[in-house]
Amino acid sequence: MLIFKILRRAEWDAFRRDGATSGAPIDVADGYIHFSTAEQVAATAAKHFATESDLVLVAVEAARLGPELKWEASRGGALFPHLYRRLAIADVVWDKSLPLGATGHIFPEGVL
Repeated sequence: MLIFKILRRAEWDAFRRDGATSGAPIDVADGYIHFSTAEQVAATAAKHFATESDLVLVAVEAARLGPELKWEASRGGALFPHLYRRLAIADVVWDKSLPLGATGHIFPEGVL
């Protein structure tokens, strides 16, 4: 199962340069990296990145993240994947631009 992380372009560039990331500032503050499932990612983009256009959608295979991936209740009681370790660039299955269109973010085909 793929899970998704939305990163700002500068965060993605630093992640690629460094080979690993602790996530965005909110992730660092919370002590884990926030991910979303395919069913959750559009709402995450709308809630946390509504006006941001230079974003990158990163796909990760949940099963490869090991026991540090926890499924925890969050928005509305839904279970969200949270990673309690740094994310390595080797964990990334693919990355795609996530542009902002007139009615919201435009997700890559097959994600939603």
